[in-house]
Amino acid sequence: MTPAVVLFTSDLRLHDHPPLRAALAAAEEVVPVFVLDPGVHAVRFDAPNRAAFLADCLADLDSSLRRRGGRLVVRSGPVAREVGAVVGECGATQVHMAEAVTGYGHRREERLRGLLGPLGVTLHVHDTVTTAVAPGRVTPSGSDHYAVFTPYFRRWSAERLREVCPAPRTVRVPDGVRGEPLPTRDALRGLSPGLPAGGEKAGREWFSRWARSGLAGYGERHDDLAGDATSRLSPYLHFGALSASELVQRARAHGGPGAEAFVRQLCWRDFHHQVLAARPEASVRDYRTRHDRWRGEKDAAEDIAAWREGRTGYPVVDAAMRQLRHEGWMHNRARLLTASFLTKTLYVDWRIGARHFLDLLVDGDIVNNQLNWQWVAGTGTDTRPHRVLNPTVQGKRFDPRGTYVRRWVPELRDVEDRFVHEPWRLPPVRRARLDYPEPLIGLSDGLARFRHARGRD
Repeated sequence: MTPAVVLFTSDLRLHDHPPLRAALAAAEEVVPVFVLDPGVHAVRFDAPNRAAFLADCLADLDSSLRRRGGRLVVRSGPVAREVGAVVGECGATQVHMAEAVTGYGHRREERLRGLLGPLGVTLHVHDTVTTAVAPGRVTPSGSDHYAVFTPYFRRWSAERLREVCPAPRTVRVPDGVRGEPLPTRDALRGLSPGLPAGGEKAGREWFSRWARSGLAGYGERHDDLAGDATSRLSPYLHFGALSASELVQRARAHGGPGAEAFVRQLCWRDFHHQVLAARPEASVRDYRTRHDRWRGEKDAAEDIAAWREGRTGYPVVDAAMRQLRHEGWMHNRARLLTASFLTKTLYVDWRIGARHFLDLLVDGDIVNNQLNWQWVAGTGTDTRPHRVLNPTVQGKRFDPRGTYVRRWVPELRDVEDRFVHEPWRLPPVRRARLDYPEPLIGLSDGLARFRHARGRD
């Protein structure tokens, strides 16, 4: 029996891996392959934080395979070329991989089919590897995707999920297939100091701990900025070190309001995947245009720089932007606040903010990053596209004691609770002593500009 090839992409795990399971069922020997694609570098998607997390994931995957008698074959170069070379080296007649959602992923699949077909090699593309419910499985009447979350959630919740696959006990890899050294963090520069460790082992351990201590209270506490009660599983989901399907099923087995709220957030992830699968151009263009004439880098250079550096004069916004730089991660509520501030208070193009997030976020995901930015900017699927989040009101609501602000903005560490979200209200003498900027713009002025731009005044 000839070997089979499994191409790993954003599914860097052994547990609940349908392509690997299918390959093992079809062949006695399997070649697990990951290709370091230069095309990813060309689009700046291999930002240092994600490159470091990827290195961790690949090292963990290789270690897990070696414990089962196998190894991970790492290659560098165009994906189709390298997979074709591996096929030639081992004599495989089939390649298994996870379904792609982005336009880039679809083009990768097309190139693979174009190369493998003439060689007599079959490409098997498996769905529900990166999502719990495959994009396109549930659709409304008259459309190829849901544009509103709530009806999608109802249909999604009624779907029967496939059975979770256990990790294989043995993986036999044929001799003679060339591999390259695994990438490491060592040569990377500009990493966020608080970056988490990557890999399936770390992700599974993290989820098990959080399920015991944080899942039950998730529904009540996930917006608590200071409490940091979110799961922090997004990097592991992005790289596929954890299975979304398995997390849904384990959360449902746990039960309770917290689990229900957590499953709803996992559904949001699937919702965005089915939107982008149907409209891949939404990664760079408005899903629903509002005919905005956004300010860009030339028009708003100083404002954009202040936002990136966490020096806007609005404490909760600045705290969030500094958390992003330090950890390569940001609390979900903070993501909404910072995105609303950039797009609607400063009226800056959402693509500028999305690009900055992708430069730093360890969980930087084209699907969720771009569509969440569009949701906040009012060009996406939000049913209230003109809503503006007031950072002062939101800060008082979700960080009432100012703990989150003081954690990331030490300039305000000694400011009383009643002033921490509004330092401009301090007495002038005390205000002058702070090494903290005045607000870039008054909130009422920003709101007036936005409403005028949208024709809402």
